[in-house]
Amino acid sequence: MIINIGNRAVGPDEPTYFIADIAANHDGSLERAKLLIKLAKESGADAAKFQNFRAPKIVSDYGFSHMNAQVSHQAKWKQSVSEVYAAASVPFDWTPVLKETCDEVGIHYFSSPYDFEAIDMLESYVPAYKIGSGDITWIEACERMAEKGKPVLLATGASEIGDVQRAVHAILAINPQLVLMQCNTNYTAEDGNFDNIHLNALKTYEMMFPDVVMGLSDHTHGHATVLGAVALGARVIEKHFTDDNDRVGPDHPFAMNPGTWSAMVRATRQLERALGSGDKFVAENEHETVVIQRRCLRAGRDIKPGEVITREMVDVLRPAAPGAIMPYELQAVIGLRALERIPQGQELRWVHLGNP
Repeated sequence: MIINIGNRAVGPDEPTYFIADIAANHDGSLERAKLLIKLAKESGADAAKFQNFRAPKIVSDYGFSHMNAQVSHQAKWKQSVSEVYAAASVPFDWTPVLKETCDEVGIHYFSSPYDFEAIDMLESYVPAYKIGSGDITWIEACERMAEKGKPVLLATGASEIGDVQRAVHAILAINPQLVLMQCNTNYTAEDGNFDNIHLNALKTYEMMFPDVVMGLSDHTHGHATVLGAVALGARVIEKHFTDDNDRVGPDHPFAMNPGTWSAMVRATRQLERALGSGDKFVAENEHETVVIQRRCLRAGRDIKPGEVITREMVDVLRPAAPGAIMPYELQAVIGLRALERIPQGQELRWVHLGNP
């Protein structure tokens, strides 16, 4: 399955497509948002992604304020959930400016919309829609994005396989251009999160949904999960992006920075080269070692013309001279007669031997 995001083909035999999720890391500044777009491009990202949400349309202040306690990464927030979301929102009127900045630096612009108005507003600006894990059960919104006819990227964090099936089938019934992304939605950046990313779910997705592109939306540190996902077939990678992990904000601590992002892209490109072909053959740079590391049959002593070859007369030694008899053919040599003198150490060839 190949889909096109803007001018980029995305699929199993294409280079991995990297999405820098700037999300809330603009810290309320349009100029910072523009700076992060440029840094993402310089670091090797293919797309800069934002999140279009408005606090009253994504969270219930009553609901969160009446919970017994905040959980996970939200427990560290110094403001209420509603206040944090309000501060992190991307104003709709930033959209044309962000799109123009992306066009200027040569990177794709798109976003995760979290209400119907945002979905419709983004239509003329984005080459793809991203559905966050939290909205995988909001089929109405999934379908509305699918109906726009653009590629849809679906994150599947904190989901059962039934949730995934429901959303995938709803989207594919409308739009075949789907990227299905394994995800873990714990944003604490703790080392224990590696025990919960379950990259092997990508194998399940590939088996169940062979006509979609695999991807990973990741929040772990380092490059292990990304490289593992690419090795398992993922060709879209999304990670959060900032210029400084020490800045105050909900997404800065676990985000990649320009240095780590560049290293991730570089390592992935090396991995893509290393994955190579599924066929097994002598590689282009191995032709010499076929000779110098393999063995062939060689005369263990001087062999006179007419002598019948016995096992004791044959050594199995490197190098394997081109045209020499290979070790797996040893039994076929035993009992044959030497047609000429074969000095000790010389490789045995079929032209040297005849029937007894």
